[in-house]
This record gives sequence, structure tokens and C-alpha cells, in this order.
Amino acid sequence: MSNDTVDIQPGVSMLAVLKHLNYQSWYALAEFVDNSVQSYQQNNDVLSDQTEKLIVEIDVDVADPPRISIRDNAAGILLKDFPRAFRPATLPPDRTGLAEFGMGMKSAACWFAPKWTVRTSALGDPVVRTIKFDIVNIVADDIRELDIIEEPSDADSHFTEVILEDVFHVPAGRTVAKIKDHLTDIYRVFVRDGLLELRLKGESLIFQPPVVLHQPYFKTPDSPPQIWQKDIVFDLGPDLKVRGFAAIRETASTRKAGFGLFRRGRVIQGSGDDGYRPPLIFGQSNSYRYQRLFGELHLDGFEVSHTKDGFRWDENEQPFLELLREHLDDDELPLLKQAEGYRVRKAAVELRDDALKAVTGAAEALGEGLPGALAGLVDAEPADTPQQEPPAQEKLASKTISLPFRGQTWEIEIELTNDPSESQWLVLSDTDQSTGETRRIDIRVSMAHPFMVRFAQNDSEDTDGILRLAAGIAVSEVLARSAGVRKAGTVRRNLNDLLMTALSGP
Repeated sequence: MSNDTVDIQPGVSMLAVLKHLNYQSWYALAEFVDNSVQSYQQNNDVLSDQTEKLIVEIDVDVADPPRISIRDNAAGILLKDFPRAFRPATLPPDRTGLAEFGMGMKSAACWFAPKWTVRTSALGDPVVRTIKFDIVNIVADDIRELDIIEEPSDADSHFTEVILEDVFHVPAGRTVAKIKDHLTDIYRVFVRDGLLELRLKGESLIFQPPVVLHQPYFKTPDSPPQIWQKDIVFDLGPDLKVRGFAAIRETASTRKAGFGLFRRGRVIQGSGDDGYRPPLIFGQSNSYRYQRLFGELHLDGFEVSHTKDGFRWDENEQPFLELLREHLDDDELPLLKQAEGYRVRKAAVELRDDALKAVTGAAEALGEGLPGALAGLVDAEPADTPQQEPPAQEKLASKTISLPFRGQTWEIEIELTNDPSESQWLVLSDTDQSTGETRRIDIRVSMAHPFMVRFAQNDSEDTDGILRLAAGIAVSEVLARSAGVRKAGTVRRNLNDLLMTALSGP
């Protein structure tokens, strides 16, 4: 074992503020993948003889202390490149690839963790070199050089591993699923082309493209069906070019529709559930276009933010959108009109199949869950409609309407919440001020309820339909109460219990 040092001055004081960058976890992890892809591409002639493809493995350990590691089989970092690789804000000699600012690894590592280690073995160099960063000590002591720990290795070995320790931003639960979705989208081109295999916690991330609509134009339903996809190619001047495709999804999806905007083969905007959907093209979130239009657009000549999570449009976004809209909706293949106007009409055979599946699923759920639920419901005391409920802890959206009814004004508030502690699917309160001028009715549905998680979180139309059903049940209870029905809340109480105990499972 032998030791050398690497100069990390100037700019060391910058390391302390990098943890305050406005990263999302997937964009921070993407910085490491970008470096791996760049290293592999720059040394592809040599690596392709030894390695079938680039493999990047990301592992997350949430145990205390939390730890993240990112390892690749790219070309490694040569000793002569250490000063540039580990000194803040040192531009790389080649800025035409994914690693162009000289800050990606350092920014992301400091954002994730106060301590991090880099182990690397450069192609053709029989040495593994390790360098350790402890940001608090480096800044406090104004450390200018870091030790390089060297160990012998096989000359054919080539890799880089970054280990983040005592992680600030620990990906867990839903965040891991979101990271998976975003990284799958961000690197889809490299994976599709066979250059990259990207693994998260041992799982290979593979992009599954949506099925493109193959139907007649909705205005001429008897015409031959056509594939609703078209190439998009246009320029915004000599240096700004756009190329790619746009299409209509066969199955609408609020989460997965939208454009992915690429630069140098990597998604900058529009990954995961955050597709690029400007209103000028997609309309409002309840429009059919918003749920059906998708595509991949590669933007050449456009600058990006230093965190590579957005384009720096410099007043070019509006012209870009106007030209894009023209290409999307020309008479040859009017994607926007078709996306908005087309309605799915299931064939009779498909309807019967869906009906059989639905009836079977509901019957099986009742058969499995009902016996255990019935005893508690039968023995429960009848319930009345409360005049007031505690306010929701996590309100997602609400809307209040006023309407006259039999000499009173009914104020009805419909509310969607996301409070995991709320056990009721449908919460209702009714002031029932029969002698007053205003009757206040509050209808609240929990999106965090297992029933909604199971059946209503993939599409806004599902949520809309279930919310209308809930409103109908609530108003029916209010009317029953007005008609003299005692303990009118019993039906809703039983429904809430059944949905929780018997009808939310697979």
C-alpha cells in the first residue's frame, strides 16, 4: 500500500453549500450515472472488446447509518485526472457529453451525504485508488490536499465506486419507487440501444413503451385505422434543433402521459410521473389530451441547468411550443384533435370479459372478507350523521358549491384528503339547521384509504367517478335524515368498515 495526495483547491468552501442544492433524489443519482456513461463512451473502443455493456449498480441501505453506493464497470479515473475529478468547478476537457460542468459527482455526493468515498481502478492501471471526503472537516480545517490510498489490483480491472455515508436524504418507501420510475425514463435511450444496464437495488431498469393508438380518425369512424404516431423535426434557428416523435397512448394515463425532453440522449425534463405537459399543447389536467399524448423530443443546442433537471429556454420555450403545436396537429395526422376527440368503445366480447373479471373479483373479495367483518357490523350501535367532524390534516383539494333548496341555502363542500391516519373512506357532516337559512354539508373522501389506493390512483377519471359516487351516497344520507330516517349514518358507517376490512384487497 502506498500513499499520494490530490490537490482539491481552490473552491473547497463551495463544498459546504452544495448540500443546499435543490435536487430531487433521482436527479442527484443521475449525476453519477452521467459520469459512468461519459467514461464508457469516451473509452468505448477499448472497453467494447472487454465489456459487453456498461453496468451501473445503485444500492440503497436504509439501516442506521444509511448508506448509498454507486458502482460501474466503466474506464475508471486515471491518476493524472484526479485533480480535475475532485477539485470543485473544474471543467472537463470534453464538454460534449453528459458530464459537462465539472461538478456533477461532487454536487450530488455533497447533497446526499457529509462523508463519501471514491474507489476507482483505471483501465490498464494495476492499482485501486481510494479517496475519502469528510466535508465538515475539510471546510473547518481548510484542508487543501487529500490522501490517496493505493492498493495493487489486476491490470484488467476497471471500475469506479462512490460510497455515500450518513446519508441526509435517505430514499425509502415511495421515494425508491419514484427513483426507479424516473431513472428508467431518464436513461431509456442508452438502455434501449444496448449501451447501458442500470440496476437499482439489484433490479434492472427497463423502459416499457406504451402501446400506440391504432384506430380510425374519430370524425370518420368508418375509415381505415391508422397508427397515431408521427415524426417531429423542426429548427428554431441555425443552432437550435428539435427531432423525435409524438403519439397517442392506446390507454390513457394521467401519470405516464406527456413528453420526455432529451439532450444528448438523456431525459432532462419529463421523466416518471412528471411528464412535460405545457397547457398550450395539453390543455388542463382533466382533458383527454393531458392523459393520452406522449413522445420523445431531442433538443440540440439548448442549454440546461447545472443540476440537469430543466432547460434554460432563454425566451425560446414559447416559439418552441408554437412550432411543436403546428407539427402535432397538421391535417395529415392531427394528433391533438384525435387525442381530445377519440373515445374508447369496448367491443361486446371485451365488455363481457371485463364484466366477468369484475364480478369474479368482487365476489371473491366478499367471500374472503365478509365473514370476519359481518359480526362486528351487526353488533355495532346504529350511527347518526355528525354535525361536525375534525378538520382534515392533509387536504389535497376542495370545492364548495351553494344551491337553493326548499327555502334554504345548501353549502356543500367536497374535499379530497391524503391523511394516512384517516380510517374512513367517506366522512360526512351535516349541520341540519332546519330553521336557519344555511345548511352546511361537508363531504370528505380519503385518497389514502386502502380502497382508493387500490382502485383510484392511476387515472383522474377513476377518482372523479368514485368521488361522484361518494357524493351521491352522502347527499342520499342527508335527504334520508331530512325525511325522518333515524340513525341515517349507519349505512355509511357500515360501508366504511366493509371497504376497509373486506373490499380493498386484491
